[in-house]
Amino acid sequence: MAAMAERSEVLRQIGELAPAHVARPVRLEQRLVEDLGLDSVGLLTLAVAVEDHFRICLEPEDEEGIRTVGDLVRVVEGKLGG
Repeated sequence: MAAMAERSEVLRQIGELAPAHVARPVRLEQRLVEDLGLDSVGLLTLAVAVEDHFRICLEPEDEEGIRTVGDLVRVVEGKLGG
C-alpha cells in the first residue's frame, strides 16, 4: 500500500511539473509524445524539471525507456529508492 501511495505522489508531482499544455491530471498509461503531444522541446523541458524537482539525474539509457507517464514514474521511483 505504501508503494502505491508513493507512486501516486510521484505521479501528482510530475503532473504539476508537466508543461502547461499537457492535460491534467496525467495518467500512468498516457504516452508522452502521442497522447500528451510533447515535442522534443517539451520532453527536454519536462526532463529538466523532473531532474531539478526530484534532485535526480536521468541518464540517456533511462530516457530511452521512457515512453509513458508510468515509465517516467517508475524511473523516478527507482532513482529515489537508491
